[in-house]
Amino acid sequence: MKLDYSKIDRELVSALEDFPALDLDRENIVKMRELLAEQANPPSLSKVQEERRTISTEGRNIPIFIYKKTSRKNQPAVLWIHGGGYILGSAEDERAKTIAEFCDCTVISVEYRLAPEHPFPAGPDDCFFSLKWLHANTEELEIDPEKVAIGGASAGAGMAAGVALMNRDRDNFPLCLQLLLYPMLDNLHSTPSGQYTNHPVWKRSTSFNAWEMYLNGTPGEAASPYAAPSRASSLRGLPPAYLSVGSEDLFRDEDIEYGRRLLDEDVPCEIAVFPGMYHAGEGFAPEAKISKRLNQSFLVALYDALN
Repeated sequence: MKLDYSKIDRELVSALEDFPALDLDRENIVKMRELLAEQANPPSLSKVQEERRTISTEGRNIPIFIYKKTSRKNQPAVLWIHGGGYILGSAEDERAKTIAEFCDCTVISVEYRLAPEHPFPAGPDDCFFSLKWLHANTEELEIDPEKVAIGGASAGAGMAAGVALMNRDRDNFPLCLQLLLYPMLDNLHSTPSGQYTNHPVWKRSTSFNAWEMYLNGTPGEAASPYAAPSRASSLRGLPPAYLSVGSEDLFRDEDIEYGRRLLDEDVPCEIAVFPGMYHAGEGFAPEAKISKRLNQSFLVALYDALN
């Protein structure tokens, strides 16, 4: 099946000329990281304090970035998990800085281990330990332990959802929100939107390759819910959620279904579907009206949850 590109918001179309859909597999992942790194890290527009730190657990070190707007005491916090299909990306994330500035909060962005070199559960383990470290050091970090959110975009949002499940089943540290921006939740893509083969930016074949690298195989329905939250048998007891996705995103229907399941299991969830938006389109066309609406929507939702 082919996606009808006429459904894409007209302000987002031109950006696709400069960024065709990614083709990723085990053979080219290292080279693709190098190419994308050359285009990364433009000058930041956010005015926040930045600290790089390394936290240690069980003989391994986890780099983190700590972003703050101010040094006021007892401020809310967000554990931020960057996107990149579980195989790409960096914790030095402009969106993490934007969140710190808009919400006047502490954002801890985790440089978790990436697949395929470090398949599941390496990444979620790093993020869950970072959550434990955050809660063990709230006094030093000047954080209110009752006002901590977890969130991410794309695979980062999928990992945030998985870590929220992991946290529920283990230590159950208080979380006031799961911020899930077009999360990568379902290793099967068995929904109607998952059948299209030509989605912009993140297409079906690349997504399956990324899942295979992350899961170190194709376990199908047997995949751990901590890796693929759509596989979870129950979502009851999770923190409230904000979930957004574009109408022209490969993940659209799996995300809407996850939000519906949250609501069915008495977890408060705001679901926002942005018409004409493809995967991460707001990052490629930030001045488009629909991009501004998407960004404003999640920032306000997060601000309200933290305050």
